[in-house]
Amino acid sequence: MFLRSHLRDGGRVPASVQPYFFLSYAHTPRFGAGGPDPDMWVERLFRDLCSHVMALTDLPAGSDAGFMDREIRSGEGWSERLGAALATCRVFVPLFSPRYFASEMCGKEWFAFAQRAIQHGAVSNERAEAIVPALWVPVPPSQLPGPAERLQFNHNTFGERYVTDGLYGLIKLRGYAEQYERAVYELAKRIVRVAETVRLEPVRPLDYRVVPSAFGPSGSPARTLHVTVAAASRHDLPDGRSPEYYGESALDWNPYHPVSQRPIAYVAEDLVKNLNYRTTMSSFDDESGHFDSKQPPTRPEILIVDRWAVEDEHRRRRLAAFDQEARPWINVVVPWNRYDHQGRAKEAELARRLEETLPVKMGQGRAACRAAANGVANMETLGQILPQVVEAAAQQFLRHAQVYLPAGNSTTERPRLLGPMGMGGPPLPPPAPFPPDAHGGRGGSRGGPQAGPHGGRHGPEGRAGHDDPHDTDRGDADDSES
Repeated sequence: MFLRSHLRDGGRVPASVQPYFFLSYAHTPRFGAGGPDPDMWVERLFRDLCSHVMALTDLPAGSDAGFMDREIRSGEGWSERLGAALATCRVFVPLFSPRYFASEMCGKEWFAFAQRAIQHGAVSNERAEAIVPALWVPVPPSQLPGPAERLQFNHNTFGERYVTDGLYGLIKLRGYAEQYERAVYELAKRIVRVAETVRLEPVRPLDYRVVPSAFGPSGSPARTLHVTVAAASRHDLPDGRSPEYYGESALDWNPYHPVSQRPIAYVAEDLVKNLNYRTTMSSFDDESGHFDSKQPPTRPEILIVDRWAVEDEHRRRRLAAFDQEARPWINVVVPWNRYDHQGRAKEAELARRLEETLPVKMGQGRAACRAAANGVANMETLGQILPQVVEAAAQQFLRHAQVYLPAGNSTTERPRLLGPMGMGGPPLPPPAPFPPDAHGGRGGSRGGPQAGPHGGRHGPEGRAGHDDPHDTDRGDADDSES
């Protein structure tokens, strides 16, 4: 209670109540009625890690060495407790296994912590590598989602048997007791070293129920998203505009200076990668032939616009022409810093000119998309709203993308009903909206501290088109105009 009230009030959280690590794992269902709890081995690992962390640090008695969801008491709000732990823990320890990357809840935990690390990196201009993975059951590299695949981590330092059998194999087999102890001790040392090196600041907890998964939607193929920035460089600024927010190209624009030390394009890239996308980036000024509505889309896109960009007449005309084309798979995000004194002085004028230039995009789509187009005031809000904007762009892309027929079959029989209920024949393979060389993705669901028969937590959980330039994305069930 003290921790949550401290975060809610914006106070500084004492180090003694910041868990050194958050243990993220996929709950294993029981085999057979009355069988032993399979997660008791994870709990043993957790307690062994906590003992090592206490011995390796000067944490006072009663401090939280670590957090695991089995510590949530009956009747305590699980989403609030998880959110508070993810907002304060120093290191995130995911237990890799095939079941882990099929779990939506594990993906939510990863996303929430990584979001925090991205914001820390934007403020400090240093990578915040505070995720320390552990192998519970070895997973082939080809099955890792993008966020896990990009981690720079050498598991070989924990021992050969650890790499081949994982902690689950070591803890279950008596002959590997020494290898288990070595691996756990090395893992604890890594946790302490990272915690004391990176020093992530606590943040306000995210609403865990509506956080997306870092592993992407269940069964989705590998995905790519393009980020375009419409902004000036410091060499072609409007008269009187301060150059402190700009660099050598549009990709160097940093609207949240001086709070953020990184350009907005690279912060957005990290946020999008945290949703299991590959990303590409470019300047709007360099994309003269890119926005052609007559061609089918090849990826969803985000266009990040500086309101000052409309001060350049040539760029303003190009933006206006872009707005009149039917491209609902491209969503607009307009960062806006209220501490930029020049921007505040001309806010009403610049906002009006941008609305006149992009009337379709400013009113298109879901409430989150419209809010993003009308001004995102700070880094925290950007981190919350961008995943929703990306999801809306991805769904519009799937509606409008070219359909690729299965390879090796030049003609496909038209679907037809067979039998009284339309059954009785082999199903046709579904067409894929992504190019044939794309690879598959992963997703899934996860049980909580007291998982039911289907693995769900006992608590609340979050979660054919037409070429119309005024497409407002009303075809999705969760679209809202409110």
